[in-house]
Amino acid sequence: RMLKGRSFPGKVMLTRRSEPISPPEYSPRSENDRYEYEQNEGSQEVEGQASGNTTENISSKKSISPSTSSVNSLPDAQGLVSGARATDSARITKFTNELSRPAVILDKLRELSWSGVPPYMRPNIWRLLLGYAPPNADRREGVLTRKRLEYVECVSQYYDIPDTERSDEEITMLRQIAVDCPRTVPDVTFFQDPQIQKSLERILYTWAIRHPASGYVQGINDLVTPFLIVFLSEHLEGNLDTWSMENLSLQDVSNIEADCYWCLSKFLDGMQDHYTFAQPGIQRLVFRLKELVHRIDEPLSRHIEEQGLEFLQFAFRWFNCLLIREVPFHLVTRLWDTYLAEGDYLPDFLVYISASFLLTWSEKLQKLDFQEMVMFLQHLPTRNWAHHELEMVLSRAYMWHTMFKSSPSHLAN
Repeated sequence: RMLKGRSFPGKVMLTRRSEPISPPEYSPRSENDRYEYEQNEGSQEVEGQASGNTTENISSKKSISPSTSSVNSLPDAQGLVSGARATDSARITKFTNELSRPAVILDKLRELSWSGVPPYMRPNIWRLLLGYAPPNADRREGVLTRKRLEYVECVSQYYDIPDTERSDEEITMLRQIAVDCPRTVPDVTFFQDPQIQKSLERILYTWAIRHPASGYVQGINDLVTPFLIVFLSEHLEGNLDTWSMENLSLQDVSNIEADCYWCLSKFLDGMQDHYTFAQPGIQRLVFRLKELVHRIDEPLSRHIEEQGLEFLQFAFRWFNCLLIREVPFHLVTRLWDTYLAEGDYLPDFLVYISASFLLTWSEKLQKLDFQEMVMFLQHLPTRNWAHHELEMVLSRAYMWHTMFKSSPSHLAN
């Protein structure tokens, strides 16, 4: 199981606060941190600038119940993003201190990680947040070695066998995975590398065989990609555009695949019914998103309903692929810092992130008819997004979650 998270936003920390809400350690990046992001993830962030995609300030002009009056006393999304900041060196020092403990205190690590992890620390921190690497430092190396060997044995047992030893169902599943791998993150050249696609195929097939309740479902291929990028970054330097699998040893590739496999397994443990037959978990989240949007932005909710657009038509993919296909790939690992920090509470928080994401274009959507909305939502104008826009989405989601946490009846299952 993935370890429980969420002792911070909206739980323990905020019950002690009466001042304006701000996510833990929440701050836009300073020059040094932005440089680090650009070097490691290709970001072209410009602080305070929306790169041609204006995020509408919606929190102050929508009808939100309960307590509409409380909205006016809350800071808007921009206020949340531009609040007090910890310096980069101070944040890095906090991470370093936390990681240097004989046993990492996961709640503290989650609180720090929610607002973004320094890229070079991500591999170790993600392993810890997911419960793959143990908190106790003296056990960590032994556990990772054992789990990596276990993965190699699984591949040998399930993947490296002739088709004559597979069932018809398994052959069909392997062929579907083989078809989907080249379609994974098609706009990132690195993922077109045949070796990467073969690694992806091995991870997905092994996972599917070991998780027969769901088997392979299209969309899970996307969920492996953040793990691949993060664990590859321990072995490959420079920008993603310059990476080559030829620079890795077979042992490196095996270890990277194993870490991806186990982290994917831990990650999906918390949302198993999202990928079982008929995907009831995702359908439940789509319903809750519809209810939440109605609460936060009644005019948009009414317009969507009047046009006959079903939330399932656009939000199913959002939840199925966890927004990986909706934002530029260089922002995905930052988004996943927050996902992993949320721990077992992630499915709940995904509803708020998706509402914040949708309402970025509230005014635009209200001017579109059914067909225009479908086209717009299938091709969202996020291509030029930088970290600023993503932080705005997360800060609004955090704010709304905090506002509604005391009145959850509108999101009852």
